[in-house]
Amino acid sequence: MLPRLTVAVLLAVLAASPAAAGDGERAPARGELLYATHCIACHDREVHWRDRRLVTDWRSLRAEVRRWQAMAALRWTDEEIDEVAQFLHLRHYRDLAPE
Repeated sequence: MLPRLTVAVLLAVLAASPAAAGDGERAPARGELLYATHCIACHDREVHWRDRRLVTDWRSLRAEVRRWQAMAALRWTDEEIDEVAQFLHLRHYRDLAPE
């Protein structure tokens, strides 16, 4: 029989796994939700892969998120801008140079 500590650790790992969440889908991050709610209607996947892309590093990514949220009068906080930039970095701009 397995020691209690081993069983407890195994149960904790299983409970934290994506399969334990029901259908295996993860909860979207806030940046992803903000982007899906306010940006995706005009900025589909193609806008992030065009030849003349303006984003070249983390600073320019944040600047573009800040610029477009201002154009849309969204009044996002710095934290929300960072969250959307982080989502875009993970989804579309993995090759960005660090800040």
